[in-house]
Amino acid sequence: MAYTRESAETLGLQALAWLVAQEDLVGVFLGSTGMAEADLRQRAAEPDFLGSVLDFIMMDDAWVIRFCDAHGLAYERMMLARAALPGGAQVHWT
Repeated sequence: MAYTRESAETLGLQALAWLVAQEDLVGVFLGSTGMAEADLRQRAAEPDFLGSVLDFIMMDDAWVIRFCDAHGLAYERMMLARAALPGGAQVHWT
């Protein structure tokens, strides 16, 4: 399944909502980004921020599994959505 930017943003918003509800992860995310909880609401409409949320979750396979299982998604869907957001294109060095 290919993602449009709009559908990728929707998945990014779902990921943000899920992340905020994960007490064990939201603090890690805030600490790694230097953001406050209020910043999450302000930046939720920014496609590049949603991409960073997906990037964060994709740092750990266990987090991807938790998110995707909670939403009934195939595990690769997160990566496909990330590719449709700013900064998500794969870099080819050759």
